[in-house]
Amino acid sequence: MIEDPPLLQIRRRFDRPSAAQVQAFAGLQTGFVIDAMNGRGALDRHVKPIAGSAPFCGAALPCFCGPDDNLAAFGALSIAQPGDVVVAAAEGFDRSAVIGDLMLGMMKNVGVTAFVTDGCVRDQRGLKAVGLPCYAAGVTPNSPVRNGPGTVGLPVVVGGVAVKAGDIVLGDEDGVVVVPSERIEAVIARIEVVRRNEVAFEAKVKAGLKLPDFIQKLIDAGRFLDVD
Repeated sequence: MIEDPPLLQIRRRFDRPSAAQVQAFAGLQTGFVIDAMNGRGALDRHVKPIAGSAPFCGAALPCFCGPDDNLAAFGALSIAQPGDVVVAAAEGFDRSAVIGDLMLGMMKNVGVTAFVTDGCVRDQRGLKAVGLPCYAAGVTPNSPVRNGPGTVGLPVVVGGVAVKAGDIVLGDEDGVVVVPSERIEAVIARIEVVRRNEVAFEAKVKAGLKLPDFIQKLIDAGRFLDVD
């Protein structure tokens, strides 16, 4: 490189989803939201709740930490607003933690709703005591450095999914889902349809359903070939 890059690039101003839009996703199962997005939108399966973390929903504040570094997470802390979900891209690096309980505590102090990373975290006992939802790909006691370079508020890829500032992020015991900002209203409109279908299907299963109608139709139409 001709010259050293800045330690951090920070986008401070961006549109966040409305409180009503976030509330529309609050308490929903991640699977319902995925069904409303045609079956995709979840982070890598390894990103799961740590230390008994509760479900969450909020506005994405992405940061790119890169491997073995967390300067960008501190940068996110400096501009976070109440209701934000700090989403830290670590390129799946698992040899050191992105944050521990003290940084999670500071995020709670500024009103952050949750922390998500495709890297690792540390201090599980402390994380549990803080009580802020924390979702990660793993746990290790190793510490990162704070050298950068990194970004805050700019698009990142976390757990194989593109995340940009102002997207809606929600998580539960099944994993973490990202709803792109440009699709929020369309997904909200489809969620009620998904919910109704799920309730109706569940009632049939509890009543003794053994095979769905759509599978039986394929059988009756000769679309399955018996080979014995």
